[in-house]
Amino acid sequence: MEKIYYTPTHEYLRVVENDEAYVGITDYAQHALGNVVYVDMPEVGDEFSEGDDFGAIESVKAASDLIIPASGEVIEVNEALTDNPRLINENAMEAWIIKIKLTDPAELDSLMDLDAYNQYVESEQ
Repeated sequence: MEKIYYTPTHEYLRVVENDEAYVGITDYAQHALGNVVYVDMPEVGDEFSEGDDFGAIESVKAASDLIIPASGEVIEVNEALTDNPRLINENAMEAWIIKIKLTDPAELDSLMDLDAYNQYVESEQ
């Protein structure tokens, strides 16, 4: 069963199966950034701990570090973003940045669900 988690730094983690998850930025984040022009992604096989920077995203307005929501190993990168980073602006939830194999699924307990994330975004505005 697919389940989506959110971070205070506006990344999402979409768990699909076998402790594998897609990581990207939220729709709120892509709106705030504006037109995305570049995504710096890690290599397949790179390992990250929860809270590590795993790359960066640049728009015409700003650059922002990407923070990994949970520990894991990169098993796939979204190569389509290399040629067309604006896919993130078109559909942030579908234009994932990396796919990871979770190494500590218990870390998901510290992330927000959609209701909590929406409340968080409203409190920031």
